[in-house]
Amino acid sequence: MKKESIIAFFDRMAKDWDDRQPRDEKKLNFILDCGKVVKNAAILDVACGTGILVPYYLQRNVKKVTAVDISSEMIKIARSKYPNAKVEFINADIEAMPVPPEKYDACIIYNALPHFINYAFLISRLSLFLKPGGCLTVAHGLSRRELNSHHAGKAPDISQELISENELSRLFEPYFKVTKMVSDDEKYVVSGQRYK
Repeated sequence: MKKESIIAFFDRMAKDWDDRQPRDEKKLNFILDCGKVVKNAAILDVACGTGILVPYYLQRNVKKVTAVDISSEMIKIARSKYPNAKVEFINADIEAMPVPPEKYDACIIYNALPHFINYAFLISRLSLFLKPGGCLTVAHGLSRRELNSHHAGKAPDISQELISENELSRLFEPYFKVTKMVSDDEKYVVSGQRYK
């Protein structure tokens, strides 16, 4: 798996991306509740794509959203959809992006983890972006079994297997106290609160 291949794939998929994304409001709100997305929170949305979660953040009256994606085409579409002063879209590799002095209250990675090469490095890196007590949430709107089956057939060169919720929780543990772990027939969520 190479980052160049991942970027090229998502640049190609960007124009049709929204049509391919099911939206289950109950599931999305459960994920954002787990992620402590609340009024006046500063949110970091990692691998934001075309901004699927942005309207849900704004409904919760967050203070600001920084939405980052490695695909310039995804970011271009997201910017055109949400010209909102509370939302900043950045085309960057989160693993190489400078850590800002002002940290975030919550970080969400939604439907994207298998497209990162080194899960342990990503988790350690994201811990730097969060305030003490800030919440990191990794979530998928499919079951782990469904997601792994989907990627094995359609995206083996740009994704890897989604590890179990227990394995991901162990990667959280040096930086985060795990507060939620769900892996059922319709979703996958691991959340943790950064140690103070």
